[in-house]
Amino acid sequence: MSEKTRVMIVDDQLISRRFFELTLGGCPRYEVVCALPSAFTADLYLLKEEIDLIVMDVLMNNGTNGLDAAEAIKQKYPSVKIVIVTSMPEYTWMERAREIGIESFWFKEADEISILDVLDRTMAGESVYPAGAPSAKLGNAAREDFTDRELEVLREIAAGKNNNDVAKALGISAYTVKAHVRTLLQKTGCSSRTDLAIHARVVGIALDPASKA
Repeated sequence: MSEKTRVMIVDDQLISRRFFELTLGGCPRYEVVCALPSAFTADLYLLKEEIDLIVMDVLMNNGTNGLDAAEAIKQKYPSVKIVIVTSMPEYTWMERAREIGIESFWFKEADEISILDVLDRTMAGESVYPAGAPSAKLGNAAREDFTDRELEVLREIAAGKNNNDVAKALGISAYTVKAHVRTLLQKTGCSSRTDLAIHARVVGIALDPASKA
């Protein structure tokens, strides 16, 4: 490892990339080697650049998924440390990140500790994860107001599936799915199933951790 920690930033949002570049650029412990708008070419850079640490977003507009990319990188380059960052309050992403072996996880807009603290602790050998996802509201309801099954149904609805497809995916009846949808509409105050799905995706509640959107 070089004297400075060599960092790769992967985030499709220009503002986020600039934030990380400015934050790390002002710290003598870090050197930003590259800042990429897509995870598609991240592993190619590792063939030609010595990287110690990757700061990786999850969902990107071009269809790449940071968790998928991180998993592939960990398999090829297990010594490279990765910090997953996101503005979406989806707790299942933390679960998947742990399973993959990602060192740390940071919520961009809600974490109480700074990204520099997370990076410093990660490079010191610590695994830094929030206690939970930040609270988010969908209409009149907070995430905590939904049962695990309702979140599963909501996740399938947000993916654009009809009741029969949701039932097949979850191993329940279409009648049960319909009942859950009715409850979700009552809790959130959303006017329709479509309205519910759109708002769930915008807010980031129950997004599919394997989503390519």
